[in-house]
Amino acid sequence: MDRRTTLKWVMSIAAAGPLVRAGRARARTPPPAGGGYGTDPDLSVSSRPGEPWPLTLTAAQRKLAALLSDLILPADDVSPGASAVGVVDFIDEWVSAPYSDFQRDRGVVLGGFLWLDEESRRRFDLDFSALDPASQRAICDDICDERRAGKAMRDGARFFALYRDLTAGGFYSSPVGRKDLGYAGNVPLKSFDGAPAAVLAKLGLA
Repeated sequence: MDRRTTLKWVMSIAAAGPLVRAGRARARTPPPAGGGYGTDPDLSVSSRPGEPWPLTLTAAQRKLAALLSDLILPADDVSPGASAVGVVDFIDEWVSAPYSDFQRDRGVVLGGFLWLDEESRRRFDLDFSALDPASQRAICDDICDERRAGKAMRDGARFFALYRDLTAGGFYSSPVGRKDLGYAGNVPLKSFDGAPAAVLAKLGLA
């Protein structure tokens, strides 16, 4: 799948409603430790990894997270893969946040990692991270579309839908991802001279 197709999927999913849930996976995971930051974070203060709450993912989980993120958004001739721009850090922060929506997603993600390894061992007698890329893609192909996933793949498909959203969200909110989209916002200007004359003319406002 290419980067543009992935983005279209994400936008259509976001328009359809809340992210999917996987109740069976949620039940396996304890809530995160640590407190939150209140109503709004202090954006004037830089925080280090593990602040303001402890991070969740183990080294093995981070390896799996990176592999899966790069399967979803691989490097191309325009941009690096998802893991190279900090998507794993983004997801680790996300699933570690002590708020109800994030805790829901935490269960889905951690349960999904377990599901991937279980399915991988069932098919190939290896954990997902130890598989060759073709075998990893074979599993992902079976869960990348919940509408086509069979009953046995349903939990995996629900997890994959959420993980694809988080991967795309982390990538396209990074400087590299914004550049990949051609997004020109969030750039400080020394002065603002108004809209370009050509734009005003096109809108009939010149």
